[in-house]
Formats: sequence, C-alpha cells, structure tokens
Amino acid sequence: MLTRLKVSGFKNLVDVDISFGPVTCIAGVNGVGKSNLFDAITFLSALAEKPLREAALSVRDEGGRTTDLRSIFHRVGDTYDDEMSFEAEMIVPPSSIDDLGQQAIASITFLHYTLKLAYRAGDGVRTGGSIQIVEETLAYIQKGEAKAHLRFPQKKEWFASAVLGRRSGKEFISTDVANGTILLHQDRGGKDESGNGQATGGSGRPRALAAASLPRTVLSSVNAAESPTALVARNEMRSWRLLQLEPTALRTPDPFTAPIHLGTDGSHLAATLYHLAESRAREGATREDIEIETARVYAQVANRLADLISDVRDVWVDRDERRELFTVFLKDRYRTAHAARSLSDGTLRFLALTVLELDPDAQGVLCLEEPENGIHPARIPAMLQLLRDFAVDVEEPLAFDNPLRQVIVNTHSPVVVSEIRSEDLLVADLVNRVDDKGKHFKGVTFRWLPDTWRAVANPSLQKQISRGALLAYLNVTAPDVSERDEPDESNTAEEHNLVTDDQEDEEFDSAPVLADNAPNRAGKRRVVDHPYLHSLWDLLEQEGA
Repeated sequence: MLTRLKVSGFKNLVDVDISFGPVTCIAGVNGVGKSNLFDAITFLSALAEKPLREAALSVRDEGGRTTDLRSIFHRVGDTYDDEMSFEAEMIVPPSSIDDLGQQAIASITFLHYTLKLAYRAGDGVRTGGSIQIVEETLAYIQKGEAKAHLRFPQKKEWFASAVLGRRSGKEFISTDVANGTILLHQDRGGKDESGNGQATGGSGRPRALAAASLPRTVLSSVNAAESPTALVARNEMRSWRLLQLEPTALRTPDPFTAPIHLGTDGSHLAATLYHLAESRAREGATREDIEIETARVYAQVANRLADLISDVRDVWVDRDERRELFTVFLKDRYRTAHAARSLSDGTLRFLALTVLELDPDAQGVLCLEEPENGIHPARIPAMLQLLRDFAVDVEEPLAFDNPLRQVIVNTHSPVVVSEIRSEDLLVADLVNRVDDKGKHFKGVTFRWLPDTWRAVANPSLQKQISRGALLAYLNVTAPDVSERDEPDESNTAEEHNLVTDDQEDEEFDSAPVLADNAPNRAGKRRVVDHPYLHSLWDLLEQEGA
C-alpha cells in the first residue's frame, strides 16, 4: 500500500508530495498531469523488476511508448533536467514469495524507498544516452513513528495488523555517495504467525555495488534468502499497476491454458472468474460442495452487476470441452443468455472490476483512468462503491477477505467529483513555478478540500481547492435548500460521523478534531455535500432571488 509519494524531475512533476489513503480520486483538466502521476507510480513498479532502460522505455508518451530516454525527464523549453527523484512510503505484506518459490518474511512492514536517477548523454559509441542510479535506499519506519506518517484515519485494530515487526541499525539498502556505491545490508528477516523464522536485525559486511555500472536497481535483484524484507518490498512495488481495460480483451474467450489472473488490459476475464469460482471450495470438498461454492461466487458477481444493470439475473463461465475455451455469459430477466462478445463496454469494465474485487490475490495499488467510461451517470455511484469495496477497509484488521490494496483513479467527470467522498478528492492544477536556473514553467500541484484529513495533516501548506475552481469544474447547480437543511433522521450517529463513547480514547480512530460540521472519521460525505460549497450555494441563491 502506497501511503506517500514524492516525485521531482519526472515529466511535469516537480516537488510533488502526495499522501494517499485507501481510495484517492484525482480530478483535473486535460494535460494537467494526472496521467503523469500514474506513469510515475508504474515507472517505479517497472523499476522493481526490469532493467533501467527497459523500464524507462515502458513509460507512456503522447504517441504511445517512450522512444527517447530523455523525454521522461522534466523539461523547460529545450532544456531537460539531468536528474529525477522518487520517495515512496509503503506498507508491505508480512511475507511474500520470490521468483524461485522461496518464502520471504519481512522483519518490518512500514518502509521508505528512495531512488535518484540521472541522465547520461551518449559517448559516441552508444547513442541515445543512458540512465544511471545516483542514490538508492530502502529504510524502515518504526511502529512508534508510524502514526506520524499515516495521515488517513484508521482503526487501532487495522493499524496493529498492518504495521508489524521491528528493525535496528542500518537500512536494508543504502548509498555511499563518496564512493559511488550502493550497499545491500544483511537482513535475517522476521517471524511468521507461528513463530517460525529468524530473529530480526542484520549484521556482517554489506555487499557494495558500483552505482554507475548498475543496469537495474538493487531492489529489483534481491532474493528471499539474502534480503527477505527487500524482496517483500520489491513484490509490493511490482503489484502497482495501471489498469487499462480494453473491450476487445474483455470479450475474448480464454483457452483452458490461459493465466488465471486478470491482465492489465482486462484479458483472461473468463479464466479468472472460472478459477476463482472453482477455487473457493475448501480442500477435500465433495463435488457437490464445489458446485455450491461455485454457484455462490457467480451469484455474488451477478448481484454486484445488478447494481449497474437491473435486468441481470445470472452470470457464469461456460466451459467448452470441445474447443477448450472459457466464455463469460450473462442471463437477463427474460432468461436470455448473452455471451461476453455482445455485452457493452461499460458492462464489461464493471464486470472485470467485480471479478478483481473478489480475487484475494489482487493486491497492491490499482491505478484506473476515467472509471466512468461507458457508465450511465446514474450508475456512477455503483461504480464508486465497487472501487471503495475493492480497497482495504481501514476500520477492520487485515485478513483474507480484507487484503492490503488501494485504488487511485483520475477523472474528468463532474458526476464522479460530486459523488466521491470529500476526503478522497484531489484536484490537479497547473501553477506558475521558477526552477533553480530562473526559468519559468508550469508545474502540477494537487489540492484538497478543507476539513479533511489531508488539510489537518498539512496545516502549513496552502493547497486548498478554491470554491470557484471547484464549482467551475463541477458545473453543477445549487441543490434544493430544503433538502440540504433538513436532517436525515434515518441516519445513525455513526453515519453522521459523531464521536461515540468508545471512540473518544482511541487516537487511532480519527484525525484531529475538525469543525463541528466536518466528520472526524471522514468517508461518508460526498464532495457535493461538503459545507465548503454550501456557503456559496447560499450566495448564489440570494443573487438569484
């Protein structure tokens, strides 16, 4: 789980610093830099498993994939920056598996990763230049310090299940700048739930690697035996992905030999759903038990899809033994069966996210562009609820059915912005900046609503969304005053986010006390309901009177 990201020198991201919660929605006009943030996240993910050059060339450009390494560096006019830097704070799972099938148990689960890269021009022998590592570190954040770093409100039980272990002494990876080397320190790993594993901490001589000659990050080359905690961090970063659901891939039937996890383009939907349904039965179950569990999974998918299309009655995967193909089918209320190839793009996208939400192996960071595509505006709340359900519930401990995963989306849709929870919204905006050489440029900044956990966590930063800018973006009319002023007596105290007796002494349960009309456990109120806008609604109503 990515809890904080600092980026500078990557595309138009300069001195960007964002704290993330389970769900983050980024709104903004075209060309402002929303997609560049996704590219920065997926670039870090690629660097965790690919060589530097290959990872850089995988970054998206205006015409598709990057062909010039220089193009991913920040540019003012014709001048490019020579360096870019990343800092990522993350909570990782307690254990993971390396490429050889060996288990790695992390000695601590709250980590801080730093990477600084530099562009080096070609020397005549090799054209196009290269990217070199200047600095790389993997440090740890102790449990006693974690509360100051985790900005979003969370329950004490969740915190206790997510922030585990301890470490003393050196970082897992450090940089000796004077000698130009990256040091990989020994790590004995931690212990699993049964107490197995070695003691935490490390000793002995670190392995020194010349930074200038490294073809890939040190993190991308670690294994479970030598560096278990770094291996867990590596696999966490590899799970950060950009989901670009393609209708053609979603409609295509899968052979029996297809992978059983959804691809980033939506491929293998049928195989994933089939194996997810079949695998839910416990080991040693009878065929009848398996069929019952399979039907239960299909019913879950159908019920969720019915939030989007009321006509849905059944969803299942047909297993064609003759052609050895899996095909998704949907049955409507008239008992007419429809194959995936005949379903709409929006239905298929919603179906893919439903399957992903049910897959416990789908963990990490999910970046999704414009989730509203193909969805009727009246059904967008159902899509947003699905994305919230995909993300980890920080009011419950981590478990099989509450895995460590989060959602980051970007949008142009006024409906999405108005319906998203106010604590989850960031608005991307271009601001005039001046670099260290005195050149002016426009850099992206990310603003938040007042009386949310981001505002409380960053009181000294003037990054509040202006009312005018938000209203212009929403392009909405004022709601009926009578509807807004009348209390909803059907809501409970918890729905109104009032502090109850059992919450008062739990510092983990809420952010610092906010204004009377702002929730201390954010997450229930939509942006359109935010009192920040209501004073302006009143002004507009008076002017129109």
